[in-house]
Amino acid sequence: MKKFILVVIVMSSLSITAQTKTELQKHFEKYYQQMKKQGDVQGVINAMTHLDVLKPSQARKDTLAYIYVSEGRNMEALNTIGIEKSATDSDLNTEIKAIALNALGERQRALEFYNLLYKKQPSATLAYELADLMLQTGDLVGAQEKVEYGLANVTDEMRRTYYEQQQPYQTSLKAGLLYLKAIVTYSEDKDANQEIAIATLNRALAIDPNFNMARISKEALLSRAKGTD
Repeated sequence: MKKFILVVIVMSSLSITAQTKTELQKHFEKYYQQMKKQGDVQGVINAMTHLDVLKPSQARKDTLAYIYVSEGRNMEALNTIGIEKSATDSDLNTEIKAIALNALGERQRALEFYNLLYKKQPSATLAYELADLMLQTGDLVGAQEKVEYGLANVTDEMRRTYYEQQQPYQTSLKAGLLYLKAIVTYSEDKDANQEIAIATLNRALAIDPNFNMARISKEALLSRAKGTD
């Protein structure tokens, strides 16, 4: 009889726990929707974290990490999904790792993940990111190849955001690729290619006269040209 009573108590406890967990999950699902409606990013993060604890899933972790990286909280994004490569990683998972590692200055590791995305589905946007990273890591041949692919496949509607100013701004991706082309060309031979690089920057500025990075680079090259005369 005592054993029967104990079994009943245990089963009742499990039932209550299951009901409580289900209720909590429903609560945080409603909380998530409300925070999303209000545009409360931290509230969304809190709700997603609770939901992942209650019912873990890789898709939920990826979404949470994406929110973190969108807010510039790159270390938290990587702590959520890790930094290891896996054959089962979603494209979103791979993109988050690439963006976060790049933002944290881990250029070579970021390149690995951008390359994975590019191999799956090359695009002008990914070509820009790869060219930029290759340029920073000294791979001028690889950077030039990606720039040429980007220019061959970019459309006038494509845009890219730049963050070197206090206020982020967008410009034409084609102008951005021409800017990278100028920097790669100049880096290959600073003396011989200086005028070609300036001409390429002029092409970028013809597309977007307010493109700050291109304008600053052009001014620097013109200043250098005057200094070498």
